[in-house]
Formats: sequence, C-alpha cells, structure tokens
Amino acid sequence: MLEIKNLSFSAENEGKTVDIINDISLKFDDNKFIVITGPNGGGKSTIAKLIAGIENVTGGNIIFDGTDITNMNITERARLGIGFAFQQPVRFKGLTVFDLLNIAAGKSLSLSEGCEYLSEVGLCAKDYIKREVNASLSGGELKRIEIATILARNVKLAIFDEPEAGIDLWSFNNLIRIFEKMQSSDSNRTIIVISHQERILNIADEIIVLADGKIIKQGTKEKILPEIIGTQYASDLCKKLS
Repeated sequence: MLEIKNLSFSAENEGKTVDIINDISLKFDDNKFIVITGPNGGGKSTIAKLIAGIENVTGGNIIFDGTDITNMNITERARLGIGFAFQQPVRFKGLTVFDLLNIAAGKSLSLSEGCEYLSEVGLCAKDYIKREVNASLSGGELKRIEIATILARNVKLAIFDEPEAGIDLWSFNNLIRIFEKMQSSDSNRTIIVISHQERILNIADEIIVLADGKIIKQGTKEKILPEIIGTQYASDLCKKLS
C-alpha cells in the first residue's frame, strides 16, 4: 500500500516561494486503478513526481509497503518496485527496443520473452524488437514500448503522467485497451494515472480530483464521475484546462 501523509511541495518562481502541494494525505490501496484529475497547474503531475522521487518533498512523508521512502532517490524507489512513465517518453539513439526491455527487466531476456511483452501492448514483435528507440518511432509507439518496459520490470506501483499527451486517436484507443488489460490482470499491480480524459476516468476504480494543490473530491468512479461529468464543475474544469 502507498500512503502519503501531510505532503507539501513548494518551488521558487521569480524570486517568490509558491506552494504547489498543500498538506495532502492519501492512501492508495493495492491492486487498484486510480486516476488523479483536475485543472492544469493544480498539482497532478507534481504528486506523481513526488511519489516517484523525481521531485523532493518539502514537507510530509511517503510510505510504501510500510517503508518510509521520503528521503529515497528515484533509483532506490525503482528497486522497491515503483515505475514511472513520462508524458513524453525518452528516445535513445543506438539502443534497440530489445535492449531497453532487458535493462528494464534487470536480466537477459530471451527473444521470445521480449516479444511477449511487446505483444501485450499490441505491437507486432518482429517489426519492433530490433528497432532503435529513436525519432523513427511515433509518440503512440513510444508510449506502448514504455508500458512494455514497465511490464518487464513487473513493478508493484506503476505511475503514468498524462499518457494521452501527444498521441493520435488510434494510439489513444490502443492505450485504453492496454490499461483495461492491465487493470483486469492478476498481477497485484497498483496503477496511478494522471489524466483528465473521460475514457480513462471511466475505467478507474477510484478518482481523485486535485485543484490548487488540494484534494477537492475523492471516491469511486460511480460516485465521482456523475459529479464532474456534464456538470457546471466539469464546464469550469474544461475552461481551466483549455
């Protein structure tokens, strides 16, 4: 289980200290698909980066499986089973997809094992296994390869920061199918997704609405979706997101 206690984060902006996360406490149960949504600038991506160790907290604690990881770096957290997928996956010139899967797995995979991970994310293995992770790959292809590396790592906690960013509708539809498959598997994996896309919200077990660095709403999909879809709140949210 993941728990954040009285979490705060501040940053300097033009010589002034700006509070981005304000004393947030949350518990994320195991084997859940959780979506954090809300207006841009509300602190969604910051929460994800604080959990992964990309940013350092300025107050509070992060507890993962009973261990206080607040002062651990991103590598130490990764070793405990926390995976993070960026909005824009990184390209690696000279590194093949198979190389990347081996690095993620932390061992030498057989070619068939590497192909299985690619097949799980809907890619034709023979077309991708030896390709370089470079500019020849589309945003949607990179997203799916990044998810394949998370599957290869067999992480306990997978965090996706706005996975829909920069991909076309066809790739987005495939992304939804991958998330649905990950959600229905028996891998004992908790998934946290930062998103404001209704189709991603619609497959969540739990939705957390974050605005101005504070929790505005929290609950099951059945409880929260009717409150934020097709309402004045949703209209105001769309204006903030535009």
